[in-house]
Amino acid sequence: MQWTLVIPLKPLALAKSRLADTAGDELRPGLALAFAEDTVAAALACAAVRDVVVVTDDQPAGHALAALGARIVPDEPRTGLNAALAHGAAAVRHLHPETPLAALNADLPALRPGELARVLDTAAEFPRAFLADAAGIGTTLLAVSADRELLPAFGTDSRARHHASGAEELRLVSVDSVRQDVDTGEDLRAALALGVGPRTAAAAARLLGIGQ
Repeated sequence: MQWTLVIPLKPLALAKSRLADTAGDELRPGLALAFAEDTVAAALACAAVRDVVVVTDDQPAGHALAALGARIVPDEPRTGLNAALAHGAAAVRHLHPETPLAALNADLPALRPGELARVLDTAAEFPRAFLADAAGIGTTLLAVSADRELLPAFGTDSRARHHASGAEELRLVSVDSVRQDVDTGEDLRAALALGVGPRTAAAAARLLGIGQ
């Protein structure tokens, strides 16, 4: 089974505000783009992934991610993360109604293709399933079979909300790279410890005390 991944990305100038204590305004947009580039590159290298759709209105980010092989869908709703994901999922299903699809965070700079394949292969056993983040509160991936709606509920306490919505939680071990999203400086250090992609490594090296 091959999947289409839908990855939402807000405008870079607004991204990663919780990294303010680690990266200043002049560095955060580049860091957010580096996260997304490494996430998309790893996803496209995964044997279980057919294609990647990025939902964003940020033109520089869109150009950079399209150059890696992603398909860009404008965020026409512009009403938040879950609306963007639903819009992206609808665009995918319009072209490929038979495809299973999964929403994936854009801030997984340590993502490993093999671990992502394990998660997707396990998700294929359920009509709708999700993977909790490293903190055990949020969600980094929500997957649905071809005959199901995505029904994303990302945001605060999304692990509990996805569980309450009937999605199966994927309780896998040794898939840390798929769980480790980056919202804070502590998250970034954890991702660096796992081993990030080249773009994030270069961006992190420009931050004092990070990646050194």
